[in-house]
Amino acid sequence: MTACASVSAPPTHAADQFVVVDGGRLRFRDEGRGPAVLLVHGWTLDLEMWDPQVSALRDAFRLIRLDRRGHGLSPGIAAPERDSEDLAALCQHLGLTRVALLGMSQGVRAVLGFAARAPEQVQALILDGPPPLDSGSDPEVPLDQYAALVRTRGIEAFRHAWAHHALMQLRTANPDARALLAAMLARYAGDDLRHPASRAEPAARLRLDSLTVPTLVLSGEHDLAGRKRAARQLTARLSDAEFAEIPGAGHLPNLDSPDAYSKLCRQFLTHHYSPDTF
Repeated sequence: MTACASVSAPPTHAADQFVVVDGGRLRFRDEGRGPAVLLVHGWTLDLEMWDPQVSALRDAFRLIRLDRRGHGLSPGIAAPERDSEDLAALCQHLGLTRVALLGMSQGVRAVLGFAARAPEQVQALILDGPPPLDSGSDPEVPLDQYAALVRTRGIEAFRHAWAHHALMQLRTANPDARALLAAMLARYAGDDLRHPASRAEPAARLRLDSLTVPTLVLSGEHDLAGRKRAARQLTARLSDAEFAEIPGAGHLPNLDSPDAYSKLCRQFLTHHYSPDTF
C-alpha cells in the first residue's frame, strides 16, 4: 500500500519476516543500508506507518521496524511492559550491537525502556509525540471506556470511536495517508482491550534522568496540548535532548508532513549516528 511520501510510484518495501520471542511471533521488516535504526509504532498502529520514512531514509540507514505484540500481524495481547524485551530480542536475533531508535506515542515507552536497560547499545533516540510518563496510564486515552465498548458492542464499535479521537486525526488530505491509517486500524485486533494486562512503566522506573544519549523529541504543531506539554517536559528531563515541532501536523506528523519529518530525522541521525560513530 502506498503511503504519503513524495514519490510518483508506489515504493517497494522489504518482505515481511517473523521472529518468535517468548511465545510471540513478531512481524518485522529490515531494509536499507547503513547504521541500524529501530522504528517503533504507537497504539493500534503497526510497522506500515513508517512507509514514508523508509522510502526517504533507506539510502542512508538500515531501517528495522516491527509490529509490537497484539498489533498488525503480530498476534497476542499487547503488553507495553514487554515491548523493551521484545526490542532486545529482535536486536539479538539480528546481531545488532549498536542502534538508534525512533519511537512514536506509546512506542516512546518501549524505546525508553530499551535505552534504560541497554544504554551501551543505544547511539541516538528520536521520541515522537510522547504520552505523559509519570504514570502508567494516559489521561487522554479512555482505555476503560474503550474496553467496555469492545465488550458490549464489539471491535468495530471501538474502531469507529477511536478513529474519531483527536489523536487519530490527520491534518493532511492525502488519500494514501488516510487509506494507510484506516488499514492499520482495521488490522488492530483489540485483544488488549478484551483482556487488559498490566499498564506501562511509569517514568521513574524508566530511569530517564540517567539517560545521556543524544535525543530528538518531536511534536506536531496541532497535537493535543497534553502531548505537547509532555514532549517539552521530557526534553527538559533528558540531559542531551533537543525539541522540534512539525508545522501543520497533528499527533501523526510522519503521515501529515512526511517530507519535513523525514528531513528532521535524517539531519539528526546523520549528525549523531553516522558510520564514524562505530
